[in-house]
Amino acid sequence: MTTNLIKLSQRKAAKVVGITIPLSIIIVMVVNLAIVAPLIIQGNSSATAQNILSHQFLFRIGIAGNILYSVCVVVILVALYIILKNVTQSLAIFAAICFLINSFSWLLIALNQFTVLRLLNDMDFSNAFHPDGLFAMVRLHLIGEDIYYAGLLFWALGSTAISYLLFKSKYIPKSLSAFGIVSSAWCVVCTFIFYIYPDYAKVVNLWWFDSPMVLFEIVMSFWLLFKGLKLSDKMEAHLSYAST
Repeated sequence: MTTNLIKLSQRKAAKVVGITIPLSIIIVMVVNLAIVAPLIIQGNSSATAQNILSHQFLFRIGIAGNILYSVCVVVILVALYIILKNVTQSLAIFAAICFLINSFSWLLIALNQFTVLRLLNDMDFSNAFHPDGLFAMVRLHLIGEDIYYAGLLFWALGSTAISYLLFKSKYIPKSLSAFGIVSSAWCVVCTFIFYIYPDYAKVVNLWWFDSPMVLFEIVMSFWLLFKGLKLSDKMEAHLSYAST
């Protein structure tokens, strides 16, 4: 009877979420902090361009990593939709759309990075610009922060919806899903204020925008991986009574 209440497809989807979220976080952090960031010299576009030309294979690994992260986000949104569509389908669809927009933002970052390689390697482009202009174009296409924070709003909106659905379904401890609601809503508010007042980053460090939400997603993923989906206490009591 328990299997009928929580379908096998939902249990499998929970395992997929439990594996894919930590994997995606590792990918995006390694790619952007350990691979791409060291190649970018702040305030020196020509040195940045030379770094990329000298380490093109490494830079291409970074591009592939961002595309792989985008794919992971799609896998996560599909799995979460399978888990939560029976709770409130309209809200589950909204969350999936928000996650999909965030996935597209990472594809856009990857496309801009491909453009950087095109500018540096294609003589038709490089000869069309003065060196300073070429380096400025390269630097412009390497700025992924604006795209990231545009996508972050949708990631946070989707996470807020997912957290609410998990709270409503009681598939995970309510205290954990409540933390997800608060941390995700916090990210929504911070990101929106940042759009209007960029100096808000001096009040609240940018890392604090999404770090609590990421912490929630990590803990949630481990819960789903090792504990799986949980029935409510009322339903468990009903099943115990029915089995006697």
